[in-house]
Amino acid sequence: MDTYDLSDDERELAAMVRQFADEIVAPQSYEADRTHTLPLDVVAQMGELGLFGLPFPEEYGGQGGDYFALCLAIEALGRVDQSIAITLEAGVSLGAMPVFRFGTQEQKRELLPDLLAGRALAGFGLTEPEAGSDAGATRTTARLDGDEWVLNGSKQFITNSGTAITRFVTVTAVTGEREGAKEISTIIVPNGTPGFTVEPGYDKVGWRASDTHPLTFQDARVPAGNLLGERGRGFANFLHILDEGRIAIAALATGAAEGCLEAAVDYARKRTVFGEALATRQSMQFLLARMHARVHNARLAWHHAARLRDAGRPFKTEAAIAKLTASDAAMDNARDATQVFGGNGFMNEYPVARHYRDSKILEIGEGTTEVQLLVIARALGVA
Repeated sequence: MDTYDLSDDERELAAMVRQFADEIVAPQSYEADRTHTLPLDVVAQMGELGLFGLPFPEEYGGQGGDYFALCLAIEALGRVDQSIAITLEAGVSLGAMPVFRFGTQEQKRELLPDLLAGRALAGFGLTEPEAGSDAGATRTTARLDGDEWVLNGSKQFITNSGTAITRFVTVTAVTGEREGAKEISTIIVPNGTPGFTVEPGYDKVGWRASDTHPLTFQDARVPAGNLLGERGRGFANFLHILDEGRIAIAALATGAAEGCLEAAVDYARKRTVFGEALATRQSMQFLLARMHARVHNARLAWHHAARLRDAGRPFKTEAAIAKLTASDAAMDNARDATQVFGGNGFMNEYPVARHYRDSKILEIGEGTTEVQLLVIARALGVA
């Protein structure tokens, strides 16, 4: 890890989470994936380790660290179980971070302590059936009626929205018009609010232990004080949150790519073909070398973006580059690792098979590959 210029504290954190991932997370991963069950006992242990509070100030129950520290933890978890890694990533980047960034002091004091301790989770209600990459096409509405917001509409693909410890979802909704354009605001909707329904979870190809649901709102009423941030700034605020989230997804993808590499190297050394270890074949050596190079480049990309973010410097383009590079690495390494394993790679009890299914969403969530390319092209001044 010294190659990547980590401080002593950062190396210690990465090693601690890696050990937790190997000893606690990995042994339960197959069964959690098979049963489509998020293991809340593991989530609780992550909370006890302080992982959900890593990038937040101590005054709210956080660890006083930075975003880079969070991403180190996410990478270490993504190496063995992407479902657990995305639970942490979404719990912080999409659950707690909007409250920390845009909430009032009262909202922060009320909501953050449980989120940062892992005692509660929260969802990020942005995507809709007709509004994905084009989030400005939001159709969910929130009408102010006296001292209450009345919400109507639907959301889809919302992570951490239906667990037994989910406290609320933050929802983007059209709250009016400004100069002929939609005014989009963000509103906190507690779970259990009448008219707010968490629909049955999806039957997903990957991330099957991660909690993901569609949501519907039918005259769901919440107090006017549940507005999060300035009215009309919801879309802009959430775009900023997505920029940060892309760094975290890049870290997750890097971990997945590394997990595939480690498994492939180990299998190639042990697997005997025509009397020799598979790893003695030059074609196999070249394949593994390319896998290693992908991990290295992906890690450098997210490290750079995270350092820029923590230094308060512009990072939008670098975040897009990191996500593009790392998601490509995860998909390519998952495919190659599965090929190394042969028929065994097609069996779900092997981690490479789960990485093969899990990694595809890394090219879609938090902005598709095409969106990342568009962001990069705009930075070049050609789009």
